[in-house]
Amino acid sequence: MAHYKATDSKREQFRQYLEKSGVLDMLTKVLVALYEEPEKPDSALDFLKHHLGASAPENPEIEALRLEVAEMKEKYEAVLEENKKLKTKFAEGRNLN
Repeated sequence: MAHYKATDSKREQFRQYLEKSGVLDMLTKVLVALYEEPEKPDSALDFLKHHLGASAPENPEIEALRLEVAEMKEKYEAVLEENKKLKTKFAEGRNLN
């Protein structure tokens, strides 16, 4: 009987973990969408994969990397512009000699 209670406790902890992390809510929403779909897809699994992949929140690390890339692009453009100006000045200086 003690083994049964330990298993129940583990299940409850896991259920709470899934609920806390939003997994249960997300699965429920996707399953309800499949249920309400007037024309059921040939593959329920593909439907779930598509909807879970499309609606999953983005990893914060990915968003941070996107911001970093945008900043690097701006810096790169500024360096290119500065380089262009310096080349022009250099060419003008060489023409004076």
